[in-house]
Amino acid sequence: MTPVAPLLKLEKVTKHYAAAEGSAPVAVLRDLSLDIAAGESVAVIGPSGSGKSTLLNIIGTLDHPTSGHIWLDGRDLSQLDELQLAAIRNRQIGFIFQSHHLMPQCSVIENVLVPTIADRKSKTRDGAPERAEKLLKRVGLGERLHHRPGQLSGGERQRVAVVRALINQPKLLLADEPTGALDRISSHGLAQLLVELNREESVTLIVVTHALDLARQMGRIVELRDGQLVATQA
Repeated sequence: MTPVAPLLKLEKVTKHYAAAEGSAPVAVLRDLSLDIAAGESVAVIGPSGSGKSTLLNIIGTLDHPTSGHIWLDGRDLSQLDELQLAAIRNRQIGFIFQSHHLMPQCSVIENVLVPTIADRKSKTRDGAPERAEKLLKRVGLGERLHHRPGQLSGGERQRVAVVRALINQPKLLLADEPTGALDRISSHGLAQLLVELNREESVTLIVVTHALDLARQMGRIVELRDGQLVATQA
């Protein structure tokens, strides 16, 4: 049987940032290689400054590696120009951040639909309002469709951000400290939701987190230290 290619493949990814004049560049990631299968859920853990968020930004094409290669669904991202990368971000990658970044003047359902408005060629644009309403009901916000973000709790706002990240049916969902600004109960609920949506939506999930209770709910945990992959556990 032919092996199934990973959805995401990182090969010797290195990232340097320029330092002060006369100083050597700062190495944030060092020859990092990692394969992630379609539908997998992975937690990235490690101390502050270990390169976790930089790794997520590079995977999400918000930043570029200094060297190395990243393949997403068989495409070498280093071979794409900025317009092509922007299309990848909008159509194939969903982002969830610690801060929800909702537009305060827009309703819940309008916020969710923003990614479909941004890409007029999106294959998921037709039927997007119905999908948005269905997902919002799925995450317990069916009665909040026309509320503004200021009328929601922190946990509810983050659930809106999750639905917005899923609206274009991405292959890859990236979450950077998604429970970092939430209380314990809301954090637990969001963690359960991410696990369930990973399965229901068949979306590959990568979560950067300091919360070990969230990390343990993922199918695999990888640990970074000083920009290097030092451990992985199922």
